[in-house]
Amino acid sequence: MNLVIVGSGGANIASLQAALDRLNCKATLSTDADTIRAASHVILPGVGAAADAMARLRELSLDAVLRDLNQPVLGICLGMQLLAEASEEDGAACLGLTEDRAKLIRSGPDRAVPHMGWNTVAATRSSPLFTGIPDGSHFYFVHSYALPVSGSTIAQCEYGEPFAAAVQQGNYFGTQFHPERSAKAGARLLANFLALDA
Repeated sequence: MNLVIVGSGGANIASLQAALDRLNCKATLSTDADTIRAASHVILPGVGAAADAMARLRELSLDAVLRDLNQPVLGICLGMQLLAEASEEDGAACLGLTEDRAKLIRSGPDRAVPHMGWNTVAATRSSPLFTGIPDGSHFYFVHSYALPVSGSTIAQCEYGEPFAAAVQQGNYFGTQFHPERSAKAGARLLANFLALDA
């Protein structure tokens, strides 16, 4: 196991590393292209704004590296949105690995934005990422933008309207929720990702 977390400035990196430690997995935090290419598994974390995150990836010349990986890649929260074509947030062009576009969540009388806290997730199609995780399990969310349910969606969540809670496109996976903060279900999802063949 040679897991690399892309050091893209995500605020969730410490909690992610702690969650991986609990799974007896030591991860390397890196922005080095060769280190990322040589990894067996890659995690792209993210908290913050899409345009800023993409600017940092381009500055480090990691946007092209991430598009060309063949090993399992997991984008978390903003990291999942960066896999998409674009985001409404500041008109950011993203990695284009899925055809989706992140949109601002609509607020309502009983729906604050950001969407923050525990919510249930329902599978929309089979994926090894959710092996052994019961349908309707709770995961922890913190986000203001979301991807629509589409052909790349493997699980969805409801917050006023349905949105993609998790996606899969080839070797690229993404979760809008934070598995590292999602207790037993999140730990199982991370373990499932680590068990994927490189």
